Amino acid sequence: MQRVPADPIDELRRRTSAKWRLYPDDVLPLPVAEMDYPLAEPIAEALHAAIRRSDTGYASGGEPVAEAFAEFATARLGWAVDPARVTTTADVSMGIVEVLRQTISPGEEVIITPPIYPPFFDLVTEAGGRVAEVPMAGGLDEGWSLDLTGIEAAFARGARAIVLCNPHNPTGLVHDAATLAALADLAARFRATVVSDEVHGPLSQPATPYVPFLTVSDAAREHGVAVTGATKAFNIAGLKAAVIVTASERGDRVRDAMPQEVGWRMSQFGSIASVAAFRHGGPWLDGVLASLDDNRRLLAELLADELPGARFRVPDASYLAWLDLRALGWGDDPAAYALEHARVALASGPDFGTQGRGFARLNFACSPEVLGEAITRIADARDSSIG
Repeated sequence: MQRVPADPIDELRRRTSAKWRLYPDDVLPLPVAEMDYPLAEPIAEALHAAIRRSDTGYASGGEPVAEAFAEFATARLGWAVDPARVTTTADVSMGIVEVLRQTISPGEEVIITPPIYPPFFDLVTEAGGRVAEVPMAGGLDEGWSLDLTGIEAAFARGARAIVLCNPHNPTGLVHDAATLAALADLAARFRATVVSDEVHGPLSQPATPYVPFLTVSDAAREHGVAVTGATKAFNIAGLKAAVIVTASERGDRVRDAMPQEVGWRMSQFGSIASVAAFRHGGPWLDGVLASLDDNRRLLAELLADELPGARFRVPDASYLAWLDLRALGWGDDPAAYALEHARVALASGPDFGTQGRGFARLNFACSPEVLGEAITRIADARDSSIG
């Protein structure tokens, strides 16, 4: 498999995206979920062509994106999607909020499963709901899983929806079909909605392919709404593009009730890039997955050799490592210590919920050299702190 190499660090520092502008140049930035790989050539060419023809107006609607996504889902994900049941929007977070606004009443509870992508806490309240936390079961040793008993209890207390992270961020868990089907059965029993964030799905490793929620059962199709896009897999988050997907008349009513403006929020460049990604980006994505596979294994080796007190479970999806750094004695937020003393920026564990105390999230979608330098810096800081 032809790997996609990361861009050189000097070239990366010329980027103006958040990852490369939030910290001084002496910091290795590994918290923000952006990849250091060059843009896929079919996407770059499609965007350059749009510039050459001054094609910078409003996006013309979601039909081209819906059709391209349906082709991609069928060919790559084993997911039969009806393009007529796809609504475009600007990003996955916005899509989650819009779905929740149609499926809960103000003040009703929405389940999230910490440790979890930090914006989930705010998305629920933005939609008018109240957060009901049902932490993930398991852990580093045995692996994580949804706490279905806890989710059932939360539904029984009145929660009207759950925001599922499929695959799970930050643990890299790929939920299996049986677990997702059991969740769908619970949603059906309590007449609740599963809002499934599946934007990391295409980044699952081939040995553990992710299962789209809407494929697991009739109950899932009836009570689920998926929100996804090309943004994470193809590193185009700044172009603002996502899709909301349903697979039943109940789901269709959720999309149809949304303000018309929701479908117009996808940017023109987001539309153009998404179509190019879904139709022509497969070889590039395969190369990125191979590079990520190398790096997740390298990270395990680096931690074992240089930072044996740190604990880590190799993720099955995406490029995010959930690190248990409690043995280092750096307090509830080891990312803060690492930034100050190692000049390595990590995502703060407590931001993912109280379950993240003593943890940090590391983005390994970088060069092996940057990854190695980051762990060496953290190890040196550890040695200094105990020296």
